[in-house]
Amino acid sequence: MSKRIYVGNLPFSASEDEIRDLFSEYGAVESVHVVTDRDTGRPRGFAFVEMTSGADDAIQALDQSSMGGRNLNVNEARPRQERGRGGGGGGGGPRW
Repeated sequence: MSKRIYVGNLPFSASEDEIRDLFSEYGAVESVHVVTDRDTGRPRGFAFVEMTSGADDAIQALDQSSMGGRNLNVNEARPRQERGRGGGGGGGGPRW
């Protein structure tokens, strides 16, 4: 079973390949997803890494380690919370 890892405070220049190489020193990396801004397409400074082995070792070794002059925040990703299907426009009250 794979474990999903949150990696925060990444340098904005970090690529998926660099992150994969960093984590693969500790086990098998299944996937890397660098989160980007929806409007600009630029990296937002965090990513998710899925590992099939070695995740706990990677978390322990890489949390607060330095990459590109920044101290990484590395921990097990929390499950995604359900968000309401809001489309904006406010509640169902009367329109004045």
